[in-house]
Amino acid sequence: MSTIVTEAKKTETKLNQLDQLKKFTKIVADTADFESIKEFKPQDATTNPSLVYAATQKPEYAHLLDEVLADRKTSGLSGAAEIEDICDHLLVQFGCDILEIVPGRVSTETDARLSFDVEGSIRKARQLVKLYEERKIPRERVLIKVASTWEGINAAEQLQREGIRCNLTLMFSLPQAVRCAEAKVQLISPFVGRIYDWYKKEMKRDYTGPEDPGVQSVTEIFTYYKKFGIPTEVMGASFRNTGQIRELAGCDCLTISPELMKELSESTEPLERKLDPEKAKSAKIEKLQLDEKKFHWMLNDNAMAYEKTGEGIRKFAADVVKLEKFVASKLGK
Repeated sequence: MSTIVTEAKKTETKLNQLDQLKKFTKIVADTADFESIKEFKPQDATTNPSLVYAATQKPEYAHLLDEVLADRKTSGLSGAAEIEDICDHLLVQFGCDILEIVPGRVSTETDARLSFDVEGSIRKARQLVKLYEERKIPRERVLIKVASTWEGINAAEQLQREGIRCNLTLMFSLPQAVRCAEAKVQLISPFVGRIYDWYKKEMKRDYTGPEDPGVQSVTEIFTYYKKFGIPTEVMGASFRNTGQIRELAGCDCLTISPELMKELSESTEPLERKLDPEKAKSAKIEKLQLDEKKFHWMLNDNAMAYEKTGEGIRKFAADVVKLEKFVASKLGK
């Protein structure tokens, strides 16, 4: 009997770290590169305009934009409306192709310039879901990414009621996560790497292991959700190194770049589960009561979260503009 146990243990240690991680965390590919997704076999995938723009610059994906341009030639739209329409179709085209590879879901981003526009965010999300449904993709396989602003979360709350599942991105603090829980959103994406970047720059020092502020932020949110039985999925995002990923092993989902998935797949060191829902239930924490004023104050009072939310929105908005300009150049405008 002991020989069988020993052999089983040996087999387990031979599993690479990515496969070990898959045992207790849903792996999500943070890329629009189909070949990487095929190689590492994640459950889900996330995209955004910057990833889609980067992919369209590669020869192997250029045909996708060409196909969308040909398909939308007869749309009857012109100017900004035409460019917006092509970008929407392009994002959905990438999403559909990714869904042919992954068994789960794909996240598709709304326009970051709508981060403070409730109605605009709702309209854009409905449009993207409509395009997916026209391609026979069911709603449960699509997550619409919205920024974790007060307005973004309010938009997501309405969308969830309509059966449109949302992924709340650009999250840097517990108050944002608590408001998302109240809104009953499907999934949140707290950003590990950008929090780490801020503290590293401000404190002029590096962080590793459990002392990493990005790791601590996701751990705090995960613990709060499990303690209070909140069903919203927690998906750690924006990783700078595999150490951060290993510290969050056990999180509901982790969205990981191809480079870091490759690194994990090349190591067979044992991977320990760090986040455990059962342990979180016994944590001694108070429930946070939020209204709009308190939400804004707590976000403002957290310099890192306030700065990184604003910076993230600006960067994502700039990537949308970059994609639009590239589409315009293809239209000869």
